[in-house]
Amino acid sequence: MAELAGNVLVGQSGGPTAVVNASVAGIIAEALNHDCVEEIYGSLNGVYGLLQEDLIDLAAESQQQIRALKHTPGAALGSCRYKLKKPADFDRVLEVFKAHNIRYFFYIGGNDSQDTAAKISAHAQAQGYELRVIGVPKTVDNDLPATDHCPGYGSAAKYLATSVRELAADHESLGQGDLVSIIEVMGRGAGWIAASAALAKRRDQPHDPPHLIYLPEIPFNQEKCLEDIRRVLKREKFCQIVVAEGLTDADGNYVSADPATDAFGHAQLGGAGEFLRDLVEANLPGVKARLSNPGLLQRCAAHAASKVDADEAFLAGQAAVKAAINGETDKLITLVRGDTDIYSCETGLAPLGEVANNVKKLPREWINEDGVSMNFQFIRYAQPLIQGEVAVPHENGVPVFARLDKVRVDKTLPAYVA
Repeated sequence: MAELAGNVLVGQSGGPTAVVNASVAGIIAEALNHDCVEEIYGSLNGVYGLLQEDLIDLAAESQQQIRALKHTPGAALGSCRYKLKKPADFDRVLEVFKAHNIRYFFYIGGNDSQDTAAKISAHAQAQGYELRVIGVPKTVDNDLPATDHCPGYGSAAKYLATSVRELAADHESLGQGDLVSIIEVMGRGAGWIAASAALAKRRDQPHDPPHLIYLPEIPFNQEKCLEDIRRVLKREKFCQIVVAEGLTDADGNYVSADPATDAFGHAQLGGAGEFLRDLVEANLPGVKARLSNPGLLQRCAAHAASKVDADEAFLAGQAAVKAAINGETDKLITLVRGDTDIYSCETGLAPLGEVANNVKKLPREWINEDGVSMNFQFIRYAQPLIQGEVAVPHENGVPVFARLDKVRVDKTLPAYVA
């Protein structure tokens, strides 16, 4: 297929990760290698900025700042959880594309973001506008189908496993068989992050913390939970629990959820840790329950980022540009694991329609029969993803991150009310 001359636009959407900007750096680095790419733009705050024609010139940024994106957390272009709601929204997106000769659109995000990318592409095709759309995976939840794993997950897993070990050292000095420590982690419909806490265990020490992991994939039973805790406290100085925010009961109801929903109709979660704390304090006399909620720290801890994760995020950005230049569209970049004992990873492609709004669950066979611990299959899967450390420069003792100049591209269209 002949090369398509025009401009590149990249946007970020959804919750950021410690390595999401590495994908932007990969897109920019690869786009600069192709003569058919005339300009490289960024959309501030994802599709919301696109509706506002709020674009910046990424080629005008210094190479030093572009390189710094590889170790900078958060979404450097700004993110959003905005849903394109009406036909006029899609007409406006196409109007902006035409005004700035956007022929390549790269959207970095999770399930809902890829659904948005697919709909934008479909609208462009229906209007006869030649556009190539490639999704770049991003989510700490690791729940995108089609890809072996998602950029962002390895760093969140490394942070959690590190935190579990650090907390365990603290609790070992204080516990007397009367301490229950609970960590609530992200994970709406899948327990990938919670499961990664198992990486804190030493290979030859099966009783290492975390002692109990409660996952959305396993229906929660209060009596079993209390018995699990009693069993651990008889053996250990403390009981370390990791629980996913999306914990559900046997009927599929969240044990704790806010009635409010986000722009995509998802329940606002949070409170599973408090639920467990209250359960312990009400039913186990003399036992102290302590709750730690790392919250957003899980997804922005660049100081504990995985080098494997950062490198693969950059690779995914590069692969997106290569695929689009070669004529691909309506695809998601996937990470494909090698089939040898030595870990390796390359990229592939999957149709956006197979990814959008679908959730990849943690395989049941990777969870032990007790329902609260992970077996060797999960460890073999996850351990390679947390390897290596990202070199983050420091100044006066604190990390230095990228600061883009964000040179605005001139607006040519009337303002739009989203």
